[in-house]
Parts: sequence; structure tokens; C-alpha cells
Amino acid sequence: MPKLRNVILLLLIALGFWHFYGETLKTTGFQGVFDEIQSDINLIKANPLFKNTVDFVKTEIEQLLDKNEPKSNQPIVEKPQLDIPTDQTFSVHNIEIGDARSYVEKIVGQPKRSSMNEYGVDWVAYHESYHNFFMVAYDKQDLVVGLYTNQDLLSSSVGIELGTTRESVLAMNYDPLEYIRKGWVSYQINSEEEYDFFQIDDNYVTIFYDIEEGNSVTAILIVNDNLEKMKEEIYGKPSKELKEGFEYQLFDLTNAARVKNDLPALTFDEAVKETARSHSTDMAENYYFNHTNLEGKSPFDRMAEDDIVYSMAGENIAMGQFSSIFAHEGLMNSPGHRKNILLPEYEALGVGVDFNKESQPYYTENFLSQ
Repeated sequence: MPKLRNVILLLLIALGFWHFYGETLKTTGFQGVFDEIQSDINLIKANPLFKNTVDFVKTEIEQLLDKNEPKSNQPIVEKPQLDIPTDQTFSVHNIEIGDARSYVEKIVGQPKRSSMNEYGVDWVAYHESYHNFFMVAYDKQDLVVGLYTNQDLLSSSVGIELGTTRESVLAMNYDPLEYIRKGWVSYQINSEEEYDFFQIDDNYVTIFYDIEEGNSVTAILIVNDNLEKMKEEIYGKPSKELKEGFEYQLFDLTNAARVKNDLPALTFDEAVKETARSHSTDMAENYYFNHTNLEGKSPFDRMAEDDIVYSMAGENIAMGQFSSIFAHEGLMNSPGHRKNILLPEYEALGVGVDFNKESQPYYTENFLSQ
């Protein structure tokens, strides 16, 4: 269609040209046509109505374009000035492990959400329309015992920040842990080089890498040693609260990643959340992991059964990760799943989580456009 419109436009221009200058072209050739056009232009410019007409047309076109220009929902939010931490090796949004909640909220204001995490306390999320996104865990004294961000809010006394290469991280004077002990059991850390796990400043520090961006630092999770010990097993204890917590955290992490990549945030779709949760439950109860269920139904079949209306849809699934943080970071390092997370056309997301008998979480994300 655009090609046809261009052809028609060229024909109209040619007909107009012939109507006004055809006779001149026949008698005096192109030079005569050029001289006549120049003369006409000078006469038009000399007309006092010309400037007013041009200004009017220009104003109308600008107003029309402004009306049709898609309005960005992205607010302009300034990144905070980051300082080198004074008491700890790492800080997030100039907040360190051990800081008081009153200090945190004096800096950033009230939280946007609190939801249960695998340690039995809440992740408290702070952000401005998902800009400057980070999460904090507090102990009973309202002191910071956990920090996470996947945005450019990381500062350190060892030169590590968002975008630092894994090679530079490993050049620190800290060796990554190969095991973590829970009770009498030591669990091997199998990160496939997507993250490294350290013990620094009496904290467990997980540094995540973006393989698609040159294996560079993309997020950090800092958990105080005492909080980590509260989780007696490798997985958190399943509960209704933890299920909902993982769902909202995965939703928030997805939006934080989209905003970080200059994309609009998604709305939370309660209806498709139920579709996603049902699939996670089915996989957990029947011990399989696939987009197609044991009845041969695809994600789109399941959405149709639940009367979900959409023009475009997609699904991400994950299983066995310790938390929504690990699930999200893993999905971002999988090209197909990453594409769903960062697809500009999507408008809504529903997240569903459930656990199998071994407490392993199953995660399902259903993306939609109406």
C-alpha cells in the first residue's frame, strides 16, 4: 500500500507540473521552465498573504502531528547521585546493609509493594514508575538485612557497578563460593556462569551477569548472614503468601527490566494470572516442565478455555530457581524468554507460581496485548 500511494502521488505531481508548465516546456525547453518557476516563486514570496498562509499551514501541520504523536507514558526520573559506600563493600541507592528503615524512606519515600520472600520476611519494593527500582528486606528492628536491584543503582568500594565485566568482578580479592551449607547438607552452586556467589562483609552477595550484554553485571542481591541462616533449606517453605510474593516479585522485576530498556511497564492481568498459576500447579503436581500440558494443550488453548481475549500473547516458564530473582535473571539470559520480556508490543502480564512436593517453585508468565 505505501508503494501504491507513492506512485499515485508522483502521478499527481507530474500532472500538476504539465498543467502549469507544459506549454513552456514544449517551446523553450527545461531552461525556460526553470526561469518561469523562479519568476513564479518570486511573485508568490512578494505577496503579503504568503507569509501568513505559510505560518498558518505550518501551525496546523504541527498541531496535527502533535495530536497523532504517540504519547510516552515514561516519566522523566533522575537517577540519584551514587556515593562510594562507607561501611560496606556494596550499596544500592546509597543504602547499605544495617541502615535503618527510617533512613531509607527519608531518601526514597514510601514503598510501592511489600510481598513475602523465601526468607520468611518481605521484599519491600521502592521505585518511581519502575525507575530507580530496588527491593529491601528488613529485620524485626527495621534494619536493612537484604538488598536487590537490577538497575543502575549499584555502587561499591571495589569499582564494581552495573555494566562491569565478570572478568573484573572475579579480579576482586574474593573467591566465589562453590557450596552453600543448609543444616547438615552442602549444596553445590551450579550457576552456569550466569552469576557468582560471594561471602563479603558478613553478607552473601550474588552478582548476576547479562550474557547478551557481554557478560556484564546486570543485578546484585545482598543478604545478611543472619537472614540467610533463617532459610533452613535450599528452598523457601511453600505457603500461600510465598506463592503470591513470588508472583508479584516476578511481575515487578519484569517491569523494572522493561523500564531499564526504555520500554513501557506492563499492567497486571488478574484473569491471565489464574491461567498462568493453573499451568504452574499442573506442572508441579504432575512433574513435567513444558509449554504444552499433558493433555496436549498449548498456552493459547489454555487462554481460550479461560476466555482470555488478546491480539498477541506469549508465555515464559521456569522451574527450580530459588526465587523470582533467580528465575527472572535466568529468563533474561535465554534469548526467547528475553524477547517476551522486552517485546514493546506487550501491554499486560499475569504471573502464576506453585510448588512441588520438594518445595521447588514453578513459574509461568503469560504476556498479552489487547
